[in-house]
Amino acid sequence: MGIHPASTWTQVATALCAALLAASTTGCTGDPRPPDPEPDKPAAFALLEAFSARMLEEGAPAVLVAVRNRGETWTHAAGVRNLDTREPAAAGDPVHVGGITESLVAVSVIKLVEEGRLDLDGQVSDYLPEFGNLLHPPGPVSVRQLLIHESGIPDFSVPLLASGNWEETMDRPLSLEQQLALAATVPWPGRLARVFHYSRSNYAALGLIVQRLRGQGIGRVLAADVTGPLGLEITRLGEGFPPPTMVHGYITIEGKRLDVARPPWLAELPSAGALSTVEEVNGFYGALLEGRLLAPESVEAMKGSYTQYYGFALRRWNDTCNNRFYYGLPGDVDGYGTVAMTSEDGIRQLALSVAYPPAPPTLGPDPLILELQDVAQEALNSMC
Repeated sequence: MGIHPASTWTQVATALCAALLAASTTGCTGDPRPPDPEPDKPAAFALLEAFSARMLEEGAPAVLVAVRNRGETWTHAAGVRNLDTREPAAAGDPVHVGGITESLVAVSVIKLVEEGRLDLDGQVSDYLPEFGNLLHPPGPVSVRQLLIHESGIPDFSVPLLASGNWEETMDRPLSLEQQLALAATVPWPGRLARVFHYSRSNYAALGLIVQRLRGQGIGRVLAADVTGPLGLEITRLGEGFPPPTMVHGYITIEGKRLDVARPPWLAELPSAGALSTVEEVNGFYGALLEGRLLAPESVEAMKGSYTQYYGFALRRWNDTCNNRFYYGLPGDVDGYGTVAMTSEDGIRQLALSVAYPPAPPTLGPDPLILELQDVAQEALNSMC
């Protein structure tokens, strides 16, 4: 029988392999040389990506992250914008930022102080004559006490939620005057000492003061004081349909999933109603702490004293890189959680937002907002 050409080629290839094996460690399979291993990923990014993966496994529609570190930026987006369309989320997509709205409003309040048109230690009734007659506070209340949540004013969201089912309350637009009127339906007890007591009504009153002094709606004032000067194209407070690229958040009511991307009741909430992106949130806090929005002494006042839990809409977390602090806020609202932290020198920043796994709403903050803060702080502290 003659030798088949294929057999001849096999013998030649075998011989060549034997001859070259000693000089080569790549073998003779014909496969390309594998790429060199990538350098180790920074611990902060690995931590954030692992947290993101776990959130998606637990049912979160999307996780968005933006990091700035000594001039370098890193963003991360995972999940989808909408559970129905399944369109992939992007780092620049808008989300509800909840309580971070208060930092925006506080800047507009302090601008009025810098202009001499508002006295932080003046009485709220001096600027809102109906305040005392409507709410019947147990004693004098200053503008400063509103800013730092030490007024003791009842939270209007409690009677709001008791007034109907969740779907009805979400679909009910609320003006600032209506927010305070709801707060007035709850007795305002006196206290021996004024201490931090969070209430959305504090910023409803502040928003109304700003509107009266500026002669414009609070959304337009924020655009003039903050978003316009900084060129923030997405960040806003006001009515309107969700932007087409918005990440949709969800809650569940009696087993039914509800989309909370743009509920009317949030439209004019100075305590929680703003839309933004993780990148623009970093841009805002960076500009604030670098003194590009307010005078240096005003920025220091906003930070508060070391004994205060909450300054003028700024919280602090420990920065172990230099034994100083990170400043920013957590924001928790139906379907969404966001936390933003910026180092005192502005060098390191992180904004992390999660569209929560759909779950029944609660009166208090979602427990996940505490985990977001822990993850963000750990990530920033690993960037020293």
